[in-house]
Amino acid sequence: MKVFLYFIGKPKDTHANAMAEDFMARTSRFTKAEMREIRPDRLDLWGKHPAGRKILLDPAGREMDSQAFAAIFSEAEMQGRDLIFAVGGHDGLPAGWRERADLLLSLGRLTMPHELARVILAEQIYRAFTMLRGHPYPR
Repeated sequence: MKVFLYFIGKPKDTHANAMAEDFMARTSRFTKAEMREIRPDRLDLWGKHPAGRKILLDPAGREMDSQAFAAIFSEAEMQGRDLIFAVGGHDGLPAGWRERADLLLSLGRLTMPHELARVILAEQIYRAFTMLRGHPYPR
């Protein structure tokens, strides 16, 4: 199992991206984890990761607590399936992506900068693995 966190658009604040990169590096202790900027016209998530579960961030998506989020990782590990996360740019997700997603996920009803959404998502990915491994971090 591998975890990919893709985001559309260049970060305005490199410090926020550094925080997200730190959490992804911590996640690498548990599984291969990668975070990178993409251009939707140059990367086809479905072609690059045909068997992976695509989870796209969307304000209208499903909200869940950390326990339910961790269950996604537990299931993916049992199935040996990669998890692919995508955070849209300032204009949201590209046309047609929502309909093809395996899951639309909302981080809550508050509006936040995309850089902050990346940090929160990366932290929750790390938290999920620590919860599943009995690590003291989530206390």
